[in-house]
Formats: sequence, C-alpha cells, structure tokens
Amino acid sequence: QGQLAESGGGLAQPGGSLTLSCVASDLNLNYYYIAWFRQVPGKEREAVSSISWSGGSKFYADSVKGRFTVSRDNAKNTVYLQMNSLKPEDSAEYFCAGVMGGPSYGGDWRNGAEYHTWGQGTQVTVSS
Repeated sequence: QGQLAESGGGLAQPGGSLTLSCVASDLNLNYYYIAWFRQVPGKEREAVSSISWSGGSKFYADSVKGRFTVSRDNAKNTVYLQMNSLKPEDSAEYFCAGVMGGPSYGGDWRNGAEYHTWGQGTQVTVSS
C-alpha cells in the first residue's frame, strides 16, 4: 500500500519560513488530491491547505491565506507547503493526506475523513 512521508519541519523564528515536503512512495501521486492538516495536542485537527491532482485547484484556511503556498511536482511524486511569515500559532504537527481523485461529491476538502492515506507528520515550532 502506498505511503506518504512528510519532512522539512523544525524550529523557525517568528516571521521566518519553512518548506514542508510530502513524498509519496508506492503510489502515483499524479492521481491524488493532497491536503495538509495540522494539529496541536489537545486541540482539533485543522485543515491548512489542499491541491488537486493537476495543481489547478488550491485551497487555504483563512488563518494561512497569503502566507502559505501549496504546490506539487508530480514528476518527483512530491507536494510542498511553503510557509512564510510564520507565527507562533503556526506551531503544530503537520500532516499530509491524500485521496485518489478528490474529495467525494459534495464533500469538503477540510474533512479529514475524505482522505485514506496519511503521513506520519512533521513538527513545526515557531518560537524566538
């Protein structure tokens, strides 16, 4: 079964940048809709961004709009999340999740139940 693996997390200063990568193995990312979620212990998981299989549709949570950019390189089987102007409240475990094709008809990309493949997560800490 295919897997997703996140990398690129770490410690960043407020106002700084990080780029997360989500690399697929044993699955063809060309057919997958990918979303990024984040979670802080004790809080609900938050949908951050998503990108369609072609890259033609992208969505962002209001909390990251204008600061984060999602992109993909299907030739490298990788989806990226470029995070700029980081804030302490961006600190969380970040996960990528995938579903073949896209969310169900009438479904919501922000609903984690739409995705059947998840990575293990990468920690992002924003602190001075």
